[in-house]
Amino acid sequence: MKELLSGNEAIARGAYECGARFAAGYPGTPSTEIMEEFAKYPDVYAEWAPNEKVALETAIGAGLAGARAMAVMKHVGVNVAADPLFTVSYTGTNGALVIITADDPSLHSSQNEQDNRNYAKFAKVPMLEPSSSQEAKDFARLAFEISERFDTPVFLRTTTRLSHSKSIVNIGEPDVREGREGIKINPAKYVMVPMNARARRMEVEKRLGALRDFAETFPENRIEWNSREAGVIASGMAYNYAKEAFPEYSFLKLGMAYPMPDRMIREFAAGVRKLYVVEELDPFIEEHVRTLGIEATGKEIFPAMNEFDPGIIEHAITGIKPESRITPPKIPARPPNLCPGCPHRGLFYVLGKLNAFVSGDIGCYTLSFMEPLMGLHSCICMGASIGMAHGMSRALGDKGRGKVVGVIGDSTFVHSGITPLLNSAYNRSNIVVVICDNRTTAMTGMQDHPATGRTLLGNETVRLDFEKLAAALGIESIRVIDPRKIRETRTALKEELLKEGPSVVISRGACVLLRTGKKEETRKKLRVDADKCTGCGVCLGLGCPPISWKKFESARTSSRGKVQEGTAVIDPALCAGCTLCRQICGAGAIQEAVE
Repeated sequence: MKELLSGNEAIARGAYECGARFAAGYPGTPSTEIMEEFAKYPDVYAEWAPNEKVALETAIGAGLAGARAMAVMKHVGVNVAADPLFTVSYTGTNGALVIITADDPSLHSSQNEQDNRNYAKFAKVPMLEPSSSQEAKDFARLAFEISERFDTPVFLRTTTRLSHSKSIVNIGEPDVREGREGIKINPAKYVMVPMNARARRMEVEKRLGALRDFAETFPENRIEWNSREAGVIASGMAYNYAKEAFPEYSFLKLGMAYPMPDRMIREFAAGVRKLYVVEELDPFIEEHVRTLGIEATGKEIFPAMNEFDPGIIEHAITGIKPESRITPPKIPARPPNLCPGCPHRGLFYVLGKLNAFVSGDIGCYTLSFMEPLMGLHSCICMGASIGMAHGMSRALGDKGRGKVVGVIGDSTFVHSGITPLLNSAYNRSNIVVVICDNRTTAMTGMQDHPATGRTLLGNETVRLDFEKLAAALGIESIRVIDPRKIRETRTALKEELLKEGPSVVISRGACVLLRTGKKEETRKKLRVDADKCTGCGVCLGLGCPPISWKKFESARTSSRGKVQEGTAVIDPALCAGCTLCRQICGAGAIQEAVE
């Protein structure tokens, strides 16, 4: 049977077919759908973990119990999981452990563009890199088999283009298999005190030597001889781009990105007159080829950033920019924006008007840094908002009192905001921490987390209580606000900024896109009474998509006697009825629309 699957769907299918029955991860584009798809299969266990470190540690435990286990995350998630990663490379695993890293060239939805092939080399862990949905499915099986054969965790690396593009995949029947013998008590292998770790360190090098030999005969590393005038070494999606641009060239396709097959590379290089290394992001393969004493053309002509396409490769090699095969339609520019009715909009409208530095975090609300809200001033990584606010407050001393706010989303707070909040309580900084609680992980597609009361498998569970947690951490001033009430929000923030010590404000309002199954509050759409509108433009400061400006053909005098050149207009098709604009309209021109 054949199906049209994305790379993410294919990985989930491949893991299921080969007998994997355990997966843990944290949502993050472009990896999210792997967990969601895997959780749909019968007789599997899948969970959203609070963060990637916990996900990997949970998968390590399942592997030690004899299971084929999978940990799923986007590229920056591996940074969070790096601590257990480097040590599980020493211990190995009783069952099998595969780590999915989904890299994001061109930063489609990420704060950086790191190349996680470097993690494979750094941790001395093998890495496979598929170039199609079919390979994504097949390589998932291969990764588990390699993990069991060599007693090692295995990376499976994808990129955004592979994760989300679809192609035909052959669907097989799932394996019927039992796990290994179950838990094995072996302290010398699994207890990494220095004495044991030194012995395991030598085992890692032995394993790496065996993997290098394995790479030479690994069938997914293959030479495709065509014209000997030029040859290309490539892996992953870069192979597809180069193959489309120069189908007449010879190719060395590396299905295993680490370790690489040195003898095969030498054979291929000796067989072509000109050698190119085509790879997105870092010169990972190129540098290895050069260490073998082989001359190759790589990053001196190919970009070191962003996604490739066939045209980029053709232009780099020939110097001729090919004509685009696709003529994109001309559409008006539209910057990213918070959704109409988003509960974050009122909060950041207020924050943008306070004389305070707002340390932000990763989430939908990061978009509030743009005009016209301009309510956020920094964003580094998940959880950094609170730590940065604390550090800023302590560095400024009394000069910083009442001037520092840290803003973090509910899922991000669970991910990595609890420990910096504890640090702030312990070390007594004068900051206000705002938890934007919209009851879901909105940015990556409405996934649950420990504060929503529901698991990935759809089961009801305990719900983390932010108020009680903050109190337990030592925060004395805690209050809950509705960010859709601007006056309440402004008053609360001003009062908390004047208090000594850290305080927590929980800005609670469900994501406008969230469907809980409960009866949703019905809000009436709004309209602008052009006769009452003074043209002050205050409502435009919300940056709300339904609100626009309509210029009159000729200036007119308003009901208040002022010359007016235009009026605000609300698009009823977009209005969510949140009433923020109505609350700030001093002229009373915004009213409920008549249906």
